[in-house]
Amino acid sequence: MMNKRPAGPSAPTPREPGRPTVHAAGLSVVRGGRTVVDDLTFDVAPGTVTGLLGPSGCGKSTLMRAIVGTQAKVTGTLDVLGQPAGSAPLRSRVGYVTQDPSVYGDLTARQNLDYFAAVLGIPRRQRAEAVDRALHDVDLADHAGSLTANLSGGQHSRVSLAVALLGSPELLVLDEPTVGLDPVLRRDLWNLFHRLAAENGTALLISSHVMDEADRCQNLLLMRAGRLLAADSPDALRARTHTDSVEDAFLHLVDEARRADAA
Repeated sequence: MMNKRPAGPSAPTPREPGRPTVHAAGLSVVRGGRTVVDDLTFDVAPGTVTGLLGPSGCGKSTLMRAIVGTQAKVTGTLDVLGQPAGSAPLRSRVGYVTQDPSVYGDLTARQNLDYFAAVLGIPRRQRAEAVDRALHDVDLADHAGSLTANLSGGQHSRVSLAVALLGSPELLVLDEPTVGLDPVLRRDLWNLFHRLAAENGTALLISSHVMDEADRCQNLLLMRAGRLLAADSPDALRARTHTDSVEDAFLHLVDEARRADAA
């Protein structure tokens, strides 16, 4: 079980009222001559947990890379925290966790976090507190001195998540962060995500191909074959499609799209 999150060293950054954290309009990505993200328009509001759901290969990871500014050949409008995605001032304001852990196996969990805290420019006098807080958040305090290479796959991924939490980002982009985790840890991580949104005003965009995680989100972006099928809350999607589950709603929307393409 995760411990209560210790208080941070500073208050959340003030945000412009009414401005979405992410604003996309007519967003497309072409790779290898193929359109992998096709004309998406959506907003992600501050202080919310938004799920990005769809089958493997539908464009979720490409969209996330576009949002954090690491994807080439992006067209359309894509603003993050009021600036074009990938702008230099956003680097300390956006946290990103890929599916593949991006930490050093020959360092301990604490050494990894201390190193990345220095890279982020966290003052030395605040660094230990920030590292302790992140380790507690992802339930790794008891493994802080373990070499990352010796941790389990799920623990290894949590070190990457802890790194993303170090700077108290205003936007946290997580690519399938709960894959391979046990049910208790999955629950605790989702509780953490909602706490970050409610207490810090952080906007979280979390991808998954597991539909049963949809009800853990306040809003959903449903994708298939590079297209956005819907952008709404789980309850609104069920009501709109007259279905009992988000999975059934997704299948209903897929059938609608197929009929529209065939017409």
